[in-house]
Amino acid sequence: MRAQLSVLAAGFGMFLAAMPALAHHSFEAEYDSNKPMKVTGTVTKVEWTNPHARFYVEVKDENGKVANWNFELGSPNVLIRQGWRRSSLKEGDQVTVEGYLAKDGSNLANARRVTLPDGRRVFAGSAAEANQQ
Repeated sequence: MRAQLSVLAAGFGMFLAAMPALAHHSFEAEYDSNKPMKVTGTVTKVEWTNPHARFYVEVKDENGKVANWNFELGSPNVLIRQGWRRSSLKEGDQVTVEGYLAKDGSNLANARRVTLPDGRRVFAGSAAEANQQ
């Protein structure tokens, strides 16, 4: 009985440890690698959070219509290894973002490369990079 309880407790602990991995999505589940995109606009918000940092860019099309884009980056830890800092993107910055569109057609994309206001091009630490390098 005691051995069964120990096995059950260990199994439950392993299940709890795996929960974050189960909640995480793959690149292919949400984004389309056959739909690259590139936009230039003004950063409106930056979220430096796990499991993925995000930032939002206001983009004007050729007719002057404004759209707010949501870009997913890698995790903050991956971004730091890529040379990013919390201060790399700030509200009001003009940036160019290259990435891949969401499959659902929304203004959501997985960023691959970001051209910062100082002209530096930095990788976004996204899951797509593993597929493309």
